[in-house]
Amino acid sequence: MPKGYWIAQNDVKDLETYKKYLAGTATVFEKFGAKFLARGGRHQAMQGNIRSRHVVIEFESFEKAIACFESPEYQEAAKYRLAAADGDIVIVEGAA
Repeated sequence: MPKGYWIAQNDVKDLETYKKYLAGTATVFEKFGAKFLARGGRHQAMQGNIRSRHVVIEFESFEKAIACFESPEYQEAAKYRLAAADGDIVIVEGAA
């Protein structure tokens, strides 16, 4: 079964509020078996529009990645992200 991935890009506007998002998601990501492949760090814009923070998270399946995002626990924490940052999240299925 192909893995699922969250690819997120954010421009954080309010670091203190964003820290609440990070704290609120720690147990959620653990519950859904999330593995962080990239979290911030150096990046190089090669083409198109780009944000300042990039995150790639691996899940055992596309369905598990969707379930994590839609979970009540994540949605509660996501309120802080939405208040503290402009960004995008896409969930993609990995190559089989």
